[in-house]
Amino acid sequence: PSNFIVKQVWRKSKDGTDLPMWIIHHKETKLNGNNPTWLSGYGGFYVAIKPNFNRNAAMWIERGGVFAVATLRGGSEYGELWHKNGMLLNKQNVFDDFIAAANWLKEEGFTTKKQLAIQGGSNGGLLVGAVTTQKPDLANVVLCHYPDLDMIGYYRFKNNNAPALKEYGDASIKAHFDFLIKYSPYQNVKQGVSYPAMYISSGDFDTRVPPLQARKMTAKLQQYSSGVSPIILKYDEQSGHTAGGSNTQMAIKKTAEYIAFAAKYTGLSM
Repeated sequence: PSNFIVKQVWRKSKDGTDLPMWIIHHKETKLNGNNPTWLSGYGGFYVAIKPNFNRNAAMWIERGGVFAVATLRGGSEYGELWHKNGMLLNKQNVFDDFIAAANWLKEEGFTTKKQLAIQGGSNGGLLVGAVTTQKPDLANVVLCHYPDLDMIGYYRFKNNNAPALKEYGDASIKAHFDFLIKYSPYQNVKQGVSYPAMYISSGDFDTRVPPLQARKMTAKLQQYSSGVSPIILKYDEQSGHTAGGSNTQMAIKKTAEYIAFAAKYTGLSM
C-alpha cells in the first residue's frame, strides 16, 4: 500500500450537488494530463461504493494508470434521501453525477477524452450505457458488464428482478414509462452517431439481469454507429451475474481481456 496514493476530491453535479470521488494512482506516476484513466461507479439500490483495491485497480495502477471511483446518488453513502434522489424519476441525477466526475477528471488535468475508460456492472452497466447514449463523446472506452439496458421492455422479460422494478420503475405504468423512455439506453441509441469502443459482457446464467439486453444493445450499436471503434459482446453460456459460475481460471481470463481492451483504446502500456 505504501506504493499507492489515495485521495478524495470533490466536484459538483449538474444541479450543484457536492459529490466526492476517490482517485488512486502509483506514487511514481506522473500526473501530466495524459494519464490513461479508469472511472467506475454504481449509484443505486442503496449500495455504498467505497474505495477498494480490486484486481482491476491493481493491474491498472501498476502500469501507470489512474483509477477513480465516483460516489453517486442512488447509493447509501449519505442515507435514504441520497438513495431516493437517485431512483425512479430521479435516476437522471445518477447519470449527471457520473458525467460530472468524468468531466472533472479532464478539466483538472488528469486525463483526456481519448484516454478515459468508464466501467460499470449490473446497475453500473445501466449507468455507463445511459451515459454513453447521452454523451457518446464522454470517453473513449466503455466497459459494460451484465447490464440493464432496455428499461422499457424490462418488466416483461422472463427473469426480470422484482426489486429492480421498484428501483427503476415499471414501464407498464404510464407515469413510469414517461421517465424511463428518456434515458433507457436501448431506446436512445441513435443512427449515425460515432460511439466509443465498447466491451459489453453477459451470460446465459444471469438470473438477476435478463441477458438478452446485452445482446440487443450490442446489435443495435453495431448497426447504428457511424464510428470505427469496435463494439463487441463477450457472451458466456456458462456464467451468470457478475461472472457467477466462472472458475478462477475463467475469471482471470475475462478480467485480462477487458483490461487489455481498455488499455488498447486508452494508450495504457501493457
